[in-house]
Amino acid sequence: MSSQEPGSGLMSSAGLVRYFDSEDNKGLSIDPKTLVAFSVLLGLFVLFLNAFGA
Repeated sequence: MSSQEPGSGLMSSAGLVRYFDSEDNKGLSIDPKTLVAFSVLLGLFVLFLNAFGA
């Protein structure tokens, strides 16, 4: 531990910070509220299928 410089810890995570700070507009963009609503509806649909033995 004594052989490392005091600020060397930040250099190891610099690539991750740069990766997560970049905006990528190539991917699919979904509103979080839409995703939650879809997930709830899908869950209810599965419960409905289980309840009626389909």
